[in-house]
Amino acid sequence: MHFEGTDQYVATDDLQMAVNAAITLQRPLLVKGEPGTGKTMLAEELAAALGKPLLRWHVKSTTKAQQGLYDYDAVSRLRDSQLGDDRVHDINNYIRQGMLWQAFDADEQVVLLIDEIDKADIEFPNDLLVELDKMEFFVYETGERVQAKHRPIIIITSNNEKELPDAFLRRCIFHFIDFPDKDLMQRIVAVHHPNLEAKLLDHVLLKFYWLREQTELRKKLKNAYTYRRLPFGWRLLGKTQGDPVEKAHVEKVAREWAARKGDEATVGREIEKVTQTILDLQGQLV
Repeated sequence: MHFEGTDQYVATDDLQMAVNAAITLQRPLLVKGEPGTGKTMLAEELAAALGKPLLRWHVKSTTKAQQGLYDYDAVSRLRDSQLGDDRVHDINNYIRQGMLWQAFDADEQVVLLIDEIDKADIEFPNDLLVELDKMEFFVYETGERVQAKHRPIIIITSNNEKELPDAFLRRCIFHFIDFPDKDLMQRIVAVHHPNLEAKLLDHVLLKFYWLREQTELRKKLKNAYTYRRLPFGWRLLGKTQGDPVEKAHVEKVAREWAARKGDEATVGREIEKVTQTILDLQGQLV
């Protein structure tokens, strides 16, 4: 088995090496990176490329590691016993298999996606150490030991919102997906929009990467109003290339823009709001 990307997924050489190393060494692949860099899609496209089923375990802040193994519904069993239901005599009727159990019990090798593991409690990764290492776990209610029929290919994603335990990291192949540079982004866009005009794409990417470089903008964009006023704000700030903006000029351009609203009272409010937006974007006015 060898992964080289797909028609829908552009994989860098480093990413291909990490994926194939994880497959060969039979270790989980931990993928970190910014949201939107293709971590989840990697598991989907890997499964498609290898022709294997994909199982998804989406982790939330309330998710416990035990839920990935199995869940025993003792409440339902108690209720059924009170109602005289014959199912109560077989405890297996009240055990729900988690995604890890399903992956271990599959008749063929599967790709298991553990998505956004950093959302869970800090102890979540530690609670899976033995299961991911030995590929087995014990069901205490039945005395059954579940062992993987075929070791699954495990892709674990993280948005890097919190640090993961060292003991967990040592059991994984690690790869950080860097945000794509302009050349790689062009390749990615070409995959999904092959008929896009090259000149238009160059123009869009130029503006896109310039916006990403504005670190102050990332810090100060805190509300939906500021997002709605971005086109105006960048039109104004683009003239100064980051230099301090004269307040009179802000008000002049703001009045021209806000006058589209019609009445004088609305224009006044818009001028005040837009001026504050520029304050947020620029940091200071002369």
